[in-house]
Amino acid sequence: MEIALYGKNIVNNHNSFLEKLLKHLNDLQVQILIFEQWQTPIETAKSLGIPYHVFSDYHHLQSADYLLSIGGDGTLLDTLPLVHNTGIPVIGINIGKLGFLSAVSRDEIETVLDCIIHKKIMLEPRTLLELKSDDYNGYKFALNEISILKQLPASMLSIKVNIDGEFLNNYWADGLIVATPTGSTAYSLSCGGPILMPSSENFVITPIATHNLTVRPVVVPDTSKIEIEVDKKTGLFLLGLDSRIIQFATSKKIALQRADFKLNLGRLPDRNFCTTLRAKLTWGHDIRN
Repeated sequence: MEIALYGKNIVNNHNSFLEKLLKHLNDLQVQILIFEQWQTPIETAKSLGIPYHVFSDYHHLQSADYLLSIGGDGTLLDTLPLVHNTGIPVIGINIGKLGFLSAVSRDEIETVLDCIIHKKIMLEPRTLLELKSDDYNGYKFALNEISILKQLPASMLSIKVNIDGEFLNNYWADGLIVATPTGSTAYSLSCGGPILMPSSENFVITPIATHNLTVRPVVVPDTSKIEIEVDKKTGLFLLGLDSRIIQFATSKKIALQRADFKLNLGRLPDRNFCTTLRAKLTWGHDIRN
């Protein structure tokens, strides 16, 4: 079995966790792949004499059985271009803060590795968004959301949206979010959007600080083609694909649609989306005590 490790620079108090993880993988006789830019586990593996290989992109990762994302939700979002359409399950090990996607705690690492070895990991296929634009040649897929954001703090955007060729609205707002069910608990939620179950076959269109208070988030089928045009008087605006930000010209139209592949998100067998909601949003807890 081959397990890939992905992460970013982490603080020193997590070094003991990485050492424990590498030793456990080695004891299980698992072949270890480490993201080549993540120096901390590479140096740790060298010091422990644990064999490993490195990977840098999607082409070097295709032999992996699982990818462990070590960090927070932002770290897990960054694994999407690496995994792409390989179907490799991604399991988030949370050493960050909230950890909605990275729902496995660092104290559960032995449990999750045991579930991997005994093929007990549950997989949740997560819908992705795809950006259609001839003017952008970067990675065009997003797990959480694709967002339109104003570049200047004092300005406001005018954003025209069509759904399957039918005019929906002209939004006067600081921006607009098109979120997947996975992203409905992220940026969209903080802007008043609804929570969608992961298996929901929908997208949610959520305005950011809309000028017109009667404008509400709209849920559309994920089979929809969403066409967006920002008023050219605005100049440049920012286009966000999860945590990747691009500067875009307002003279360009963009289209969003469901990607033709999904990301397999791995979880422990005793967890589901509802348990994560209750735990992360403290539902059912009296915070006054």
